[in-house]
Amino acid sequence: MLRDIERVLIDRASIDRRVDELGRAIVADLARDGAAGDDAELVIVPILTGAMILVADLIRHLPLKLRLELAGVSSYPGTSMESKGASMKHDLPPTLGGKHVLIVDDILDSGQTLDLVTRLVREMKPASLRTCVLLRKPGKARVNFTPDYVGFDIPDEFVVGYGLDYDGYYRNYPEIATLRPEAR
Repeated sequence: MLRDIERVLIDRASIDRRVDELGRAIVADLARDGAAGDDAELVIVPILTGAMILVADLIRHLPLKLRLELAGVSSYPGTSMESKGASMKHDLPPTLGGKHVLIVDDILDSGQTLDLVTRLVREMKPASLRTCVLLRKPGKARVNFTPDYVGFDIPDEFVVGYGLDYDGYYRNYPEIATLRPEAR
């Protein structure tokens, strides 16, 4: 796997620091909404499969009562390096109404995935709704979507690691990196 990596864009220590900062910002905002008390509950909706690593680390920084409800969305099938449009793999859980909801995704690229999931959750009338992405490619979105929390802005390059994949591989690489051309 290491021989396939061209260069590291964001190292593990930087990711760890930023996830801690994101957690603090989320907790502070939820406290302002009254969602951080003993009776309040946060529902985190990670978009599978890329957001799994971020969510696993992020929830360790959220000293809140929370649940995880998964969202399966397809937008980069197989070896595609461009979004083919977002489509739900299965229905969202119907229990999000009246809850404080945080949708988490690995990357905001075309914006179609977050736009789709956010619209569907908003129809359920949550108490509050926020979005968090680890990575954002400024100026790349096909739809007008602004996440509430962004880990890092990156250039318009195809990246892997920390949950992001190429053909199902490299999700376990602990940093954000580009692939050598011969690995694609």
